Amino acid sequence: MPVLRTPALLLASALLLTACGGGASDADTAKPAGAGYPRTIDNCGHKVTLKSAPRRVVSLNQGTTEILLSLGLADRMAGTATWTDPVMKGLEKANAAVTRLADDNPSFEKVLDAEPDLVTASFVSTLGKGGVATREQFEKLGVPTYVSPSDCSTGKDNDSGGDGSRSEPLTLDAVYGEIRDLARAFGVDERGEKLVAELRQRVRAATDGLHAPDVSLMYWFANSQSPYLAGCCGAPGAITRAVGAKNVFSDTHDEWPQVGWETVADRDPDVIVIGDLTRRQQTAESARAKIRFLETNPATRNLTAVKEKRYVLLSGQAMNPTIRTVEGIEKVAAGLRDFGLAK
Repeated sequence: MPVLRTPALLLASALLLTACGGGASDADTAKPAGAGYPRTIDNCGHKVTLKSAPRRVVSLNQGTTEILLSLGLADRMAGTATWTDPVMKGLEKANAAVTRLADDNPSFEKVLDAEPDLVTASFVSTLGKGGVATREQFEKLGVPTYVSPSDCSTGKDNDSGGDGSRSEPLTLDAVYGEIRDLARAFGVDERGEKLVAELRQRVRAATDGLHAPDVSLMYWFANSQSPYLAGCCGAPGAITRAVGAKNVFSDTHDEWPQVGWETVADRDPDVIVIGDLTRRQQTAESARAKIRFLETNPATRNLTAVKEKRYVLLSGQAMNPTIRTVEGIEKVAAGLRDFGLAK
């Protein structure tokens, strides 16, 4: 852990005493800074108490960052970090105004230097041991923290190794819950309800009349040597259920198990949903690299989906439990229709 500079510590510990709300662009949906505060949110076993609407939130994962931007809160953001994809369409201008602290995890000191009055993350691991810092480390300095409910919801076991496992399927209600929590934290509750309603309508429009019970899907996030493929119950599971298809690895509850290509060949999916990532951490990150591998590797080139070129390309964020999972439902539904596989 980096050595912390004393001024950063003093600033962080004093923020909750000095923070005041403001900066919301549409005053009809934003409450005055002091209205309804302090507010307490139950979050992943923690009580998150805000004395006023945050003015300098640092969001440590792209998924939560895009929710904040979608809520019109760019002017309340002191920094973002940990990106796998370009920002969601329509948010480019807002995102450009927010400082990127790091493309991956920043140091604890780097976050404190941004003088946050709230720190958010999409994953328990980001605010856990081995991540940026633990929630307790931030909270000892007077900085409240928030983690996406989708990563600590009922049935999610983050201690089972890898990306964790789920005994119960994730639903989009967890994502909607995060939107409502963050909107409430900032005193823009109406914006949160509006965003949830828009997302629900997009899901209904994408899946209306769609029926594909005999179609098998495989979701490939990253790595060609030992690929990370989606198990039953994370965001890809929510996409699969929404479109009425089946996941070839629905028999594993691991979030992203690493599966051998021989096993993939045995399952022989009808469609391969490919993560099109822009980061450079694993082998075969981009969709182009993944497709090249699939079409040249002896273990995969004879797969039904490969021979028929049935590929659906998704951002990495659409494969995580975020607002872009709705984008994933739209693209997979459109792909099934384009391939003539949906009834």
